[in-house]
Amino acid sequence: MTDAWLVVNAGSSSIRAALYAAEDLAPLLRVHVETLGGPAVRARWSGTLGPRCSDAAPAPGAGHDAATGWLLQTINAWLPELALAGVGHRVVHGGREFAAPVAVDAAVLEALERLAPLAPQHQPHNLAAIRAVAARWPRLRQVACFDTAFHRSQPPLARAFALPRALTDAGIERYGFHGLSYEFLAGELPRHTPRAGGRVILAHLGHGASLCALRAGRSVATTMGFSTLDGLVMGTRCGAIDAGVLLHLMQTQGYDEARLRELLYARSGLLGVSAISDDVRTLEASGDARAAEALELFAYRAAAEIGALASVLEGLDALVFSAGIGEHSARMRAAIGARCAWLGVALDADANRAGRARISAAASAVDVLVIPTDEELVIARAVRALCGG
Repeated sequence: MTDAWLVVNAGSSSIRAALYAAEDLAPLLRVHVETLGGPAVRARWSGTLGPRCSDAAPAPGAGHDAATGWLLQTINAWLPELALAGVGHRVVHGGREFAAPVAVDAAVLEALERLAPLAPQHQPHNLAAIRAVAARWPRLRQVACFDTAFHRSQPPLARAFALPRALTDAGIERYGFHGLSYEFLAGELPRHTPRAGGRVILAHLGHGASLCALRAGRSVATTMGFSTLDGLVMGTRCGAIDAGVLLHLMQTQGYDEARLRELLYARSGLLGVSAISDDVRTLEASGDARAAEALELFAYRAAAEIGALASVLEGLDALVFSAGIGEHSARMRAAIGARCAWLGVALDADANRAGRARISAAASAVDVLVIPTDEELVIARAVRALCGG
């Protein structure tokens, strides 16, 4: 039998999971379950053990709960030589209380449940995965790792809204997200540039998108705030919006909480602007002017927020692209880079098209890098640290 750590990353529209050897964190298997709830739920397997499971896929129409159950059953039945030693979970919101990974018990689960209204598209799925594991393997140790934790190093000024103090005291503040991705990128950065300890902006650009400003490897500001709605244009989320727009929709269009939630989380962003798709690959392949406008708006807003974070850092030494769009869309990297030329950003067009690790031109004042993120490895390290004994 081989002891292994299981990592479950339940997102808003997909589930990623990975298996690592318990002893040395050697990657054994990865699976990405996509298009949950759709007529053709896809499972993409990779890694050493991936071919063993390549024929396994959830039933059409499977949602998060069904897909999580299927995943656990598949691992149990198709990989009987593995003995799970512990399970780590991405949990989007840790609030003020959780600033580091924590072993899950009933009290922790109850505390995380109270935070679900702060991340309604993610937290319920994260916690459902924890419960699914507990139901199948009640004695198995589980660890929660938080997307908000990396940003707890930010100064109070960066976290504050200009609201009455009573609301701030009640927990209404900027939390920031994508922290597991940023933790990985911050750890990888010294391998790519000698300027890793300087003024750095990390760009996690995927279906959900945000930026993080680092100084000395620590988060000092980020574009997401109280919720995962703030900041950049995203796949189906609009990003930063004048709160007066929401009041207007309530007063004149009869929007209630449910309609606003659907609008902001599911019908805006690239999908809303293009009226075609929330997928950059589809939009880049389209000849429709609305697709081009959506892509340009994404780049415009990203560059504007990079400028804002550069002002917080008082300059810029390195810019890092990561996540689905950041890692794979040369066109988007070029569009954002061109708008940041005033900061000293200059891309090498050939290196950018090839998707190399360093895409800045020789004359660029800013190191521009493409580093694939690995949230699952960050979680596996935390599980080993907490459960390894």
